[in-house]
Amino acid sequence: MPKQATKIFLDDSPKPEFVEVALPIPLRQTFTYSIPMGMREIIQIGSRVLVPFGRRHLTGYAVVLHEYLSEELEIEESAIKEIAELLDDEPLVTEEILNLTQWTADYYASSWGEVLKASLPAGINATVEEIININSRGLDEIIKTETAKTTKLQILNYLNEKGETSLRELKKAFGASKALRAVNSLLSQDFINKFSRTITTKVKPKRRKAVRLLPPENHKSIPKKLTETQQKIIDFLIEYDGEILFTELIEKADVGASPINTLAKYGFVEVFVKEVFRDPLSESKIPEIKDLILTDEQQSVLSEIKSALRKEKYEAFLLHGVTGSGKTEVYIRAMKSVLNEGKSALMLVPEIALTPVFSKRLRAVFGDEVAILHSSLSTGERFDEWRRIRKGDARVVIGTRSAVFAPLQNLGLVIVDEEHDSSYRQHEMPFYNGRDVAIVRANFAKAVAVLGSATPALESFHNSQTQKYDYLALPNRVGNRPLATAEIVDMREVFKEAGKDPIFSPALEDAIIETHERGEQSIILLNRRGFSQFVLCRSCGETIRCNNCDITLTYHKREQRLVCHYCNHREKVPNKCPKCEAKFLYFMGEGTEQIENLLQRKFSELQIARVDRDTTKRKHEMENVLSAFSDKKIDMLVGTQMLAKGHDFPNVTLVGVISVDAGLSLPDFRSAEKTFQLLTQVAGRAGRGKLPGRVLIQTYYPQHYALKHSKSQSYDSFYDEEIEFRKKLNYPPFVVLSSILIKHPNYNYAHDNAQILRAALDSSNTQKQCIVLGPAPAPLPRLKGEHRLQILVKSRNRKSLRETLDFALAEAEANFCDLKIIYVEIDPINLL
Repeated sequence: MPKQATKIFLDDSPKPEFVEVALPIPLRQTFTYSIPMGMREIIQIGSRVLVPFGRRHLTGYAVVLHEYLSEELEIEESAIKEIAELLDDEPLVTEEILNLTQWTADYYASSWGEVLKASLPAGINATVEEIININSRGLDEIIKTETAKTTKLQILNYLNEKGETSLRELKKAFGASKALRAVNSLLSQDFINKFSRTITTKVKPKRRKAVRLLPPENHKSIPKKLTETQQKIIDFLIEYDGEILFTELIEKADVGASPINTLAKYGFVEVFVKEVFRDPLSESKIPEIKDLILTDEQQSVLSEIKSALRKEKYEAFLLHGVTGSGKTEVYIRAMKSVLNEGKSALMLVPEIALTPVFSKRLRAVFGDEVAILHSSLSTGERFDEWRRIRKGDARVVIGTRSAVFAPLQNLGLVIVDEEHDSSYRQHEMPFYNGRDVAIVRANFAKAVAVLGSATPALESFHNSQTQKYDYLALPNRVGNRPLATAEIVDMREVFKEAGKDPIFSPALEDAIIETHERGEQSIILLNRRGFSQFVLCRSCGETIRCNNCDITLTYHKREQRLVCHYCNHREKVPNKCPKCEAKFLYFMGEGTEQIENLLQRKFSELQIARVDRDTTKRKHEMENVLSAFSDKKIDMLVGTQMLAKGHDFPNVTLVGVISVDAGLSLPDFRSAEKTFQLLTQVAGRAGRGKLPGRVLIQTYYPQHYALKHSKSQSYDSFYDEEIEFRKKLNYPPFVVLSSILIKHPNYNYAHDNAQILRAALDSSNTQKQCIVLGPAPAPLPRLKGEHRLQILVKSRNRKSLRETLDFALAEAEANFCDLKIIYVEIDPINLL
């Protein structure tokens, strides 16, 4: 991949004639274009450019400028196309982000252009549409033909009536394949014209009409006396520091537009258009700032971080603090210290659900200097927040994984909360881990990085043991409150006593009643949404599966639909078996929707709410439910792992875990680690106030070591046992791992390409420094209409792994392997 050029072209120096452009396509290379004469003095690295690529135009990113073509490029100048349009006067991508995205693309074997696109707010890239119109020959053809029976003639008539039309609209009107065939034929007959048109960015600054007071010297003519309404407007503007939005003035002062316009005519006020930033927290209640006193442990940890900040060089800490130990307060104090030194701070959180909680707390402390970045914001909100960061108006950024690319200046501190969480991993192209990219960003900026968790990722804890990270500990809860008492409920014994397979054990039911009678709250966890896990025919044993995936459909009662949780395919619930037509359909397994339903029937006196991806789709829904629970308007929350992270509810004294056995049985070497983390995290929601907490974990597998250590909530003992397992079986952190997926709708095509790639891996692995496994069907062998084959590559040396992969991919391409269906993932979080 070409390296970034940092050369600045002064007025008297040679101007660049060529540019390397990174395009957002799944190819690991840049493309060379010539720069038109008029752009050579103004084009800059980091600017967006519109370039021809094949039969279309794409928005790309200028990453290297050349004065001339070097021999290394091996390109004939005559074959080089010209940039179509320069989209930015000033580069959108800063030099720091350009370097960071290049590292990310190289490390994760991703496309630099796709990483650059992911680093910018959605809707900012220009697009190009193909426009079709009819010409004089086409009009003559219509006149000659009486009836329009063919698709071609129908399209000609359509264009004659509508005028210029996009190819996209024609596809929608006539069907994609029909429209394409007809358009190509009409073009060859010279009946129509086709050209490209640049569509401006979807998102733009928001502008609103506003009113402001003008000084006396601007008054053109003074009436003898202002009317009562006019004086009211003047007084109101003075109260609002001389400026307010036009509509707000009308609404709050209860006046009409006419007296405002009259005052503008006299020169008392000015009506103008101003840019308004869309604030994601405009409707949120900001909490009051509490003057908290740090514990001795918190003070010691903060002192270590502050000491590192003063050195102004890179240093990484793993902050291992039990749930409720006050990690957040340490983060905030460290941020204050950074801002006092004129620097900026970045905080990553794993889930969108956590962002409002932390955002409101940070806004209370840092005011408008806080910006928020996550995918649940509207396109306009994300654009405005990104621009505030870019301008330097916001020096504290909080967000999910993509916020790692926020264009902060003079970065001093990077915090990754709940650093173990798999949500930091991007599971589709471009692949990257937000936590690891955050560490590298801190390194590039000579900043301090703090990774915080009660249950650190095994790799992170191993890094602290090998002195790659400095280890900081908060082993006790604030106020020396004890951790919640965890109990394992053996559901095998419950089954023996009840003679059936109950969902709730008597111990859990009794605990729910006792908790409610004491006026306390409870949380019930089941990490599986929906009503029933699958639908089974009791006559023939058939299960109803997704047409696109090798997965059973989940029944959602509220929607009365069967839903695939992988591709979102939906269908009605059949009244008979689609295979044998028997009417004996049985709904098997429980999801959060069914658990909520059963609990509401069993405990009708409780106010119960559910928190999962089905109930929090709309903006502010999650925030509203959590706020109501915090205000004790809800007695019980039922939900998935979304409830396990970072929430602080002092009145919660009971956590019930319906089952985690499904997670333990997944074909993934991290399944025990993820189960231990989930149980320890959700247990941490109980007993955070003055009252002691209790956790009941129902399981049919009580002897599993992940459950045994969850009961004692001892991370060290779990780590000691799990690390031995990883070492014996050659799994991270003792080896570097790569997962290669070969995906295609045609199984034979995928299989043939997988075999070519495997042969290339074998011939590239001459020193036998890599272990290559596969190809074999992936644990989920078919998803979204594609068959999936998997190859695993392990090595104790990262350089050897990358060299083997790079040589193998080059050789496979030379042997006609279709690299477009090959997906290489470095350091995968799961192998499903």
